[in-house]
Amino acid sequence: MDKEYLDINVYDALQKRFAFIFREFDHILVSFSGGKDSGLLLDLLMEYRRAHGIRKKIGVFHQDFEAQYSYTTRYVEETFERYEGQIEPYWVCLPMAVRTAVSQYEMFWYPWDDKKKELWIRPMPRKPYVISLDRNPFYLYRYKMHQEDLAKQFNRWYHLSHGGGKTICLLGVRASESANRYQGIMKNKRGYRGTCWITKSFKDVWIGMPMYDWNLGDVWKAIACHHFPYNELYDMYYKAGVKPQKMRVASPFNEYAVESLNLYRVIEPKTWVKLVGRVQGANFTALYAKSKAMGYKELKLPPGHTWRSYTYFLLDTLPPKLRRQYLEKFKTSIRFWHTVGGGLSERTIEELLEKGYAIRRNGISHYTKEPKSRIIFEGKIPDDTDDIHSTKAIPSWKRMCYCILKNDHMCRSMGFSLSRQQQRQVNVLREKYKNVIKKSVKTVTVDEDKEK
Repeated sequence: MDKEYLDINVYDALQKRFAFIFREFDHILVSFSGGKDSGLLLDLLMEYRRAHGIRKKIGVFHQDFEAQYSYTTRYVEETFERYEGQIEPYWVCLPMAVRTAVSQYEMFWYPWDDKKKELWIRPMPRKPYVISLDRNPFYLYRYKMHQEDLAKQFNRWYHLSHGGGKTICLLGVRASESANRYQGIMKNKRGYRGTCWITKSFKDVWIGMPMYDWNLGDVWKAIACHHFPYNELYDMYYKAGVKPQKMRVASPFNEYAVESLNLYRVIEPKTWVKLVGRVQGANFTALYAKSKAMGYKELKLPPGHTWRSYTYFLLDTLPPKLRRQYLEKFKTSIRFWHTVGGGLSERTIEELLEKGYAIRRNGISHYTKEPKSRIIFEGKIPDDTDDIHSTKAIPSWKRMCYCILKNDHMCRSMGFSLSRQQQRQVNVLREKYKNVIKKSVKTVTVDEDKEK
């Protein structure tokens, strides 16, 4: 946390950060998903702008994933209308690759796929600020690019289209939602002017997370105290018995939303019918997302199998490309636990030693909230670790098997992020974009000279 904000509450700290943002940056863009965090961030920023007599317009970017509740669509539309004349609205409805966790045969699905218009969950929004294939000033867009790349490149395009200076793109991200996110923010040593919540994205383009130290209670308290409107989908979630920590506004097919996919059937039956026909495996996942069939709870092995043999059996049922990807991840994990080791708590280490596991210490890991001992497994990777109190961070074939059953293509539940090869591909794309930008800037300059 920033040292100067240690003795004040999160709301006052946010006000100071807003002052810093308006003072330091020429252009401000807010990423608005239609959820509570990004909605509150936008409302508080606009309130600060109004209270301090700031006339600068705020860019608002909404990345539309097509498959969403009508509550979300209505809330986004009402928010844009509420701030008409004060913001620069961008409602992006472009075909993009979005990861899916509901199918073993499709790693991605493509919102607003122009080749599948008859399967669209809902009609394309009809607003002058909607960006689609038919009306697309976003020249850094690449057909069916990954959703993360689209968001990053949009930030860059927004900066370039506003004539230089410094641009910051604000996200309604809270560190309390994820231990990895917490570590990424708190250990950021290259933040803008010593801040941990602002990171560089491109030249003169920065990403800001001014609400990183808020918790869930802070968010709902601020919404209530300020009487801000919010997505009424949260009310429906509450009535359906969903825990506040599990309420998410996201693509219904990703790994974070599959457990609540079946709620579409109750909350919006008409939307549900279209979801089933949109992505392969949606109906099965909705029915069995929390069951043994999807790798949750106490899954039992088929007779005659070990977790290792069952994992290889499942791998043989997958398409070749997907099977190779899983195998690469599993081999990397096994090699890691044999040579480097992961950080485990002292309680877990003592328990492993008591149960006779062949392990040894290998220094200290700093990738956890608190430094922990790195542990290497000297023998074979365990088939399962059901005899250990906490098995979340311990390697086993059962854990690998669960990745397949949960359609966790990226193996995030095993701690994976982008591989080196995937990162290289991203770097190659970045170099291509640099060339595109240079050509685009030259073209714009030539056109302006002709007009003059």
